Order: sequence, then C-alpha cells, then structure tokens
Amino acid sequence: MNIYYIIASAAGVVVGFCLAYGMQHWLFAKKVDAARNESRRIIEDARLRAENLLKEAKLEAKDRLFEMKSNFDAETVEARKELKKQEQRLISKEENLDRKYDQLEKREQELSKRERDFRKREESLAEKEKECDRLLEEQKRQLEVVSGLTAAQAKEILLRSMEEEARQDGAKTVKKILTEAEEEAAKKAQKIIATAIHRYAADYVAEKTVSVVELPGDEMKGRIIGREGRNIRALEAATGIDLIIDDTPEAVILSGFNPVRREVARIAIQRLIADGRIHPARIEDVVKKVEAEVETTIREAGEQAAFDVGVHGINPELIRILGSLKFRTSYTQNVLQHSIEVGFLCGIMAAELGLDQKKAKRMGLLHDIGKAIDHEVEGPHALIGSNVALKYGESSEVAHAIAAHHEDVEPESVYDLLVQAADALSGARPGARKELLENYIKRLEDLEKIANSFKGVSTAYAIQAGRELRVMVEGEVMSDEDAVLLSRDIAKKIEETLVFPGQIKVTVIRETRAVEYANK
Repeated sequence: MNIYYIIASAAGVVVGFCLAYGMQHWLFAKKVDAARNESRRIIEDARLRAENLLKEAKLEAKDRLFEMKSNFDAETVEARKELKKQEQRLISKEENLDRKYDQLEKREQELSKRERDFRKREESLAEKEKECDRLLEEQKRQLEVVSGLTAAQAKEILLRSMEEEARQDGAKTVKKILTEAEEEAAKKAQKIIATAIHRYAADYVAEKTVSVVELPGDEMKGRIIGREGRNIRALEAATGIDLIIDDTPEAVILSGFNPVRREVARIAIQRLIADGRIHPARIEDVVKKVEAEVETTIREAGEQAAFDVGVHGINPELIRILGSLKFRTSYTQNVLQHSIEVGFLCGIMAAELGLDQKKAKRMGLLHDIGKAIDHEVEGPHALIGSNVALKYGESSEVAHAIAAHHEDVEPESVYDLLVQAADALSGARPGARKELLENYIKRLEDLEKIANSFKGVSTAYAIQAGRELRVMVEGEVMSDEDAVLLSRDIAKKIEETLVFPGQIKVTVIRETRAVEYANK
C-alpha cells in the first residue's frame, strides 16, 4: 500500500514536472515569438522612419541647392552688370585719355613753336640790348663832357638827392603816424593815469639824506667822544657808522652807506644820551638791543607793506629786505613808501587794462628791492633786485620786470612797461622828490648842452624845473619833418646820457617868417 502510494506520488511528481516544463517551454516560446515580432516591428518602424528622414533630407537638400543656385544666379547677374559698368567706365576713361593725349600733343607742338619764336625774340633783344648799351655809353660820354662830372660823381649826387627825398617822405610819414598814435595814446593814458591817481593818493614826507642826532648841549659831544676817544671808537666799531663831531651846535652827524646801520647808530646814541651812562661796555649792550629792535621793525615794515598792497606768499628773507627800504631814501623820497605806491599804481592801471592785478602789484612792490643791498653788491640796483628776486623764489616774469624798470634790459611784456610807467609816475608827482641845488643846475646845463650839440639849433631852454626842454631851430635850415626827427634824436640822446627821475618833454619849435616890402 505504501509502495503503491509512493509510486503514485512519484508518478504524479514526474507528470507534474513534465507538465510544468512543457508549460514553461511553451511560455518561453511564446515570449520569444512576441519578442521576435516586436523586434520586427521596431526594425520596420526604424526603416520607415529612416526612409522618411532620408526623403526629408533629400527634399531639404534640393531646396537648399535650389536656393543657392538662385542666389548664385542673382549674384552672377549683379556681378555681370557691375563688370559691364566698369567696362563702360574704362572705355570712357580710355577715350578721355586719348582726347587728352591728342590735346597734349597739340600743346607740345604749340610750345615748340613758341619756344622757337622766343629764341628768335631773345636773339633779337640781345642784339637790341647791345645796341642800347652802346648808345648809353655814348650818351654817358657826351653827358660827362657836357656836365664836367664823372659817372661816379653823378651817381653820388643822384643818390644823395634820393636819400634826402626819402628822408623827407619818411619824416612826413613818421610825423603823421606819431600824431595819430599820440592823440589816441594820450587820451587812453590820461584816462588810466587820472583813474590811478584818483584812486590812490599818498602823503610825502621829505627825509634827510644824512642822519643827524640832536644833543641837549655841546658838553655832550665830549662825553660821546670819551677819554682819548674810546667811546666814539666803540660806537663806530659796534655800528659800522662814522660819527662826525664838528662845529655844528648841539648835533652829531652820522655818515654811512648802510641806512639800517645809520638808523641803529641814531637810536643807540639817543638812548645813551637819555640814559647818561656812556662807556664801551654800555655802548655794545645798547647797540645789540637796538639792532634786535630795528630788525623786528624791518620785518614788521616789510610784512605791513605786503599786507597793504595785497601781495602774499613772499619769501620771509625777501620780506626782510623789503622792510629795510624803510630806512632808504631816493631824492629824499622814502623808497619803501615809493615801492608801496608803485605797487598800488601798477594794480590800478592793470585793472584798467584788463591785466592780472596781483601780478602787477607784486612787480611794482618789489621793483626797487635792489636798493636795499646795492651798497653791498656791485651793479645797477635793477639787476641786483632781479637776481635777489629769483634767488628767493619769485617768477621769471617778476624778475624781468624788476630788471627792466630802468631799461637795463629790454622790456618783453606789457607788465614791464606798466612798472616803468608807475615808477615814473610815482617819482614825477609834485612834491615826491627833491634834488640838491648843484645837481639840479647841472642837469639843466646838460639838457641845454645836449640840445645845442645838434645841427640847426639856434637856442635851447630847460624850463619847468628841468621837466621840459624847448629847442628853437633855424627855419631856413630845417623843415617841419626835420624838426620831428630832431625831437626824437634829442630825446634819445638825453635817455642815453643823463640820469633823471620821471620824464623830460622835448619840444622843437620851428618858425617860418615871410618878409616882403611894398614900394612906390
């Protein structure tokens, strides 16, 4: 029973296994068939898609090809048109060149013909020139025989006549130009100067050229001299100033080129006299204190001058040199006050002319800076001042204006002339300066002597305190045009020969007299 059961069970297992295997094989075969069908379908779809893509690519390529062919045909047509136009232009240019070539050939032939004609004329003219030279030589010989003069003498007379005629014409032209220029310039200058004077007016104080110290009595002279002259020697050694003690009552005269040292000596002596203790040690102590005070005064004066004029940025050492002009005079005019005034006048006139006021004021204020040290350095004060200005940082324009204000160098800008005008205006104003009687008389004599040295001058008079020179000329010898030239020559010689403040007017007067007698 058990065996049959086992066999039946085994048979069932085998049958089940066979059925399962058969079923699995059938399912696998079915899946393979399905996969085969699917692959065929995919391949067929891919083939169809590839055929479609190929057809589309062929169509697109045909379209592109057609489009490129159309564009190529259009470009070819345009290129052919352009080539045709260029060909026509070349043909036209070639025709024009042919015509020009023909014209050039004709002109060349005409020029050749003219050249032959000119050669013939040239030969004819050369022959005529020879004939003319021969006739001229013959005429010259005849003229020399008739006139009794050689050709060189006749030429000299002719040149002299032409030179005199040209001189007369030039003098007339110069007179006309000068008259017109003077009329116009005089109006403008009068307006500018009047404005400048109106806007600036300064007082003038006449200062002595020699420092004098007043004494309370003549017995003080002995105390100043000291035993065996030790006090006066100590004063002279400490101050560098010579003390002159003479018969002048109750006064001691201080002599020295350096105005600052002279001022130090003056103040020191006044203090010693007031203190009463006069001996070498006390003298040295007082002089040192006074020197420090004067140095402070100098710096304050320089700073105040720059502040008053409105000029800033000046080197401190230049300020000190400027302040020392407080103790310097020129024709009794205080040089620092003169410099301040020139600075103001330059600024005012610069404003009227539309120039830089600050630059003009700076030039005017510093123009006489060289006078502060001209006793220490050789040369004209204008050039000394120019070098000092450059040394302490001033611009080349300012330095040149300083150098040119007395024409030691040629003026180069309108500012140079402006400083000259302001300097002359400040010095020429009434009451500004005084001169020694001897110098005044000597200048008058020199002015008249210069005028009388010219040919044709009958008399000359220096009038208006030497500010004007009137020259009388002989009317028979000199014409009106010659008088114009004579006034210029005299003025130029005065500028070259004399040294004077301001300006001198030269007036040449020519008188023509017509005399006739009535007879019966």
